[in-house]
Amino acid sequence: MAVTLDQTIEQKQKTVWASILGHQTFWVLVAVILACIFLSFATDAFATSKNLYNITRNVTFVAIIALGMTLVIITGGIDLSVGSVLCLCSMILAVVMNAGYSIEVGIAASIATALAIGAFNGALIAYLGFPPFVVTLGMLSVARSLAMVASNNTVVFQFGPDHDKLLALGGGAWLFGIANPVLYMIVLALLTGFVLRWTRFGRYLFAIGGNEHAATLTGVPVKRIKVVVYMISALSAGIAGIIQTGWLGAVTTNIGAGMELQVIAAAVIGGANLAGGVGTALGALVGAALIEIIRNSLGLLGINAFWQGTFIGGATILAVLFDRIRNFRQSE
Repeated sequence: MAVTLDQTIEQKQKTVWASILGHQTFWVLVAVILACIFLSFATDAFATSKNLYNITRNVTFVAIIALGMTLVIITGGIDLSVGSVLCLCSMILAVVMNAGYSIEVGIAASIATALAIGAFNGALIAYLGFPPFVVTLGMLSVARSLAMVASNNTVVFQFGPDHDKLLALGGGAWLFGIANPVLYMIVLALLTGFVLRWTRFGRYLFAIGGNEHAATLTGVPVKRIKVVVYMISALSAGIAGIIQTGWLGAVTTNIGAGMELQVIAAAVIGGANLAGGVGTALGALVGAALIEIIRNSLGLLGINAFWQGTFIGGATILAVLFDRIRNFRQSE
């Protein structure tokens, strides 16, 4: 029986809708929208311009690192060191600028530190076969310790001759009143999405996460790709550290503590699969947004802030459960 053009178009539309409805990121986005609607009616403070400005600005730090973490998770890895790397990179920036160097030198030193840590992590994992969990857990301790050494465990709040430039970099709003960190997040998300969707490097990431042995046999430079991925993860933490330093106007050695758990949660909630092979830039942003809305809403609703970990952990478990149910249905 011949198939008409209308039937073909209808079938494609059904396929597209089925794909969207079966995508975890879509449902998390729905949850974010519903939460925003509920909070707008349940509280008087949520929908105010000041609170929305704070939410969008606060979400950027987790979201930027979650973009790098998503790449790592796609390859089947994990990076537990990002919170401490953020701390170390922030401290290197602060100490260098405090010594009288320009903001350009400070940023360069901070970025170089991040890339060196990422290369070290990646080399141990890719070339020596160390488990990612062990390597990055060790670096979590090492990086924070080095931050304490660099600052003598003191607060740095003076950034030399370019002090105001740094504060404007992280705390300003140069375009249409949008906080600078949000602009950086959007640009990095678009770049990450482009890399994952349209480049050979992105295809290699999914190939490694889907079946590393098969990827190796087909000529994918698996080891080099893994090193680059961990460098990108550390770089994303370094960038977030630079921005957050400019936003806070001070650096302490407890900055970024526990952040790795929020970042991993954001990536997983957004649809990244810890087994590898799945993840999107949009998912990282949506997952980070949901976490920030949970954190923000607790205070507005008068709920003890100690419950924050319970809600975020519960959301992470539900995300993994959703993924397992979807995989089970597809295997039937």
